[in-house]
Amino acid sequence: MQMDPHNQNHLSAHAGKGSLQAELNEMIRKFTREVPDEVQSVMRNALKAMADSGVAEECLRIGMRPLDFTLNNQYGKPVNLEQTLQRGPVVISFFRGMWCPYCSLELQALQQALSAINASDATLLAISPQTPEQTHDTAQKFNLSFDVLSDAGNNVAASFGLVLSLPEMLHPIYTNFGFDLPSHNGDDSYELPMAATYVLDRNGLIRLAFTDTDYTKRLEPAEIIACLRSLY
Repeated sequence: MQMDPHNQNHLSAHAGKGSLQAELNEMIRKFTREVPDEVQSVMRNALKAMADSGVAEECLRIGMRPLDFTLNNQYGKPVNLEQTLQRGPVVISFFRGMWCPYCSLELQALQQALSAINASDATLLAISPQTPEQTHDTAQKFNLSFDVLSDAGNNVAASFGLVLSLPEMLHPIYTNFGFDLPSHNGDDSYELPMAATYVLDRNGLIRLAFTDTDYTKRLEPAEIIACLRSLY
């Protein structure tokens, strides 16, 4: 996991009852109760393989500036990063897809925090490799009022250094779970972005970076808001 050291000390303060991580932890507990041990073992080994691959070391870090990009949102409207930065700071959240229950919780938590994010003149962008149709369905399903962008082929995620290939051992498990990635993403690459959240200041510099190969870990919205407030 990579995170701004200044904000890292505050994580425990926001990880109590009612936090996003508390909801994620409850989902993990449900998973361990309902999923056979042998399946859990394969998934743990896959997570370890991804963590050991060193892919997280390639991610953009604090002080860096991402490349400009333009992606279509849930309404088919192009959203350009540089133009969005002209209005103020930008929060970018990369998620795997609406099929991922951990991503679903994060998207809903971000929606709940949206008014506080906007109060700092910031814009929230959520990015996944889903097709435009799946992106539209995601925004509708969770009643999201921020831009949800379709990053076909993970090109923007790759520019952030976030793309990883789902280990082949997980393909049949995901299929059994009903997670049809080729259908959601429009290709058979089984490539996904790491769970990642970035806060960019008005100049486009990364001021907060959270990345983790473990998709059950996400940044608390309170940390995003604290970072945005520190920019003023």
